[in-house]
Amino acid sequence: MDSYVVFGNPVGHSKSPAIHRLFAEQTDQVLDYSTLLAPIDDFASCALGFFKEGLGANVTVPFKEEAFRLCSVLTPRAERAGAVNMLTLLPDGSLRGDNTDGVGLVRDLTVNAGVSLTGKRVLLLGAGGAVRGVIESLLQEQPVSLVIANRTVEKAEHLAQIFADLGPVAASGFDWLEEPVDIIINATSASLAGDLPPIAGSLIEPGVTVCYDMMYGKEPTPFCRWASQHGARLSLDGFGMLVEQAAEAFTYWRGVAVDTGPVLRRLREEMAR
Repeated sequence: MDSYVVFGNPVGHSKSPAIHRLFAEQTDQVLDYSTLLAPIDDFASCALGFFKEGLGANVTVPFKEEAFRLCSVLTPRAERAGAVNMLTLLPDGSLRGDNTDGVGLVRDLTVNAGVSLTGKRVLLLGAGGAVRGVIESLLQEQPVSLVIANRTVEKAEHLAQIFADLGPVAASGFDWLEEPVDIIINATSASLAGDLPPIAGSLIEPGVTVCYDMMYGKEPTPFCRWASQHGARLSLDGFGMLVEQAAEAFTYWRGVAVDTGPVLRRLREEMAR
């Protein structure tokens, strides 16, 4: 049976197997998709061992930049991002790397939530692999500005330079920001620890600002709760992004399109129970 995995550490909590199982049911595909806990200090050996038999893999924290270095072939968006969340075994035995995070985020915002990014002031929190993977897709939506904010400003400045040719992107420290923006996207890992990025509530214009956390859980994340308390128009978690980036990978691997709506609704219901 065709075999696929999601690499991560930790990875036991991942919803990816459930998502791909539902995609397979919907499209009458026969495959096996499971989690694979990769050692923090030896991702490469683990990945190469899997690909002796396996056909494709998704990659989650903290291995996206290591996965990038394993690839002989990179899509343009993965090459620019310097991070890979999708690996595919090619017929010659080499690995193709792609980054579907940006597509997943933009689809969730624009299609599932009905939020336009065009002409908007967008604030992106963080400067790690998660951020690198979404900047290009965000800029393709033509926001009036995209500010990357990070505790270490030099990291944000480096990313702004890499993507400067694609649109109006700038860097900032967290504590430099006070004026309201239209969209705030939290790509830091703060929610995993139950914390908040150190940003001011004045960034939210009540009834206008949309807040999006790339993390998700059964309960609203700390960032989503903070956003609601400050009057955000919408407060969204990253579960839809997870499903949409998975759909991009599934379609590439299996050559069939999927309808993400029913999958999102079913898994949301299961999480609520």
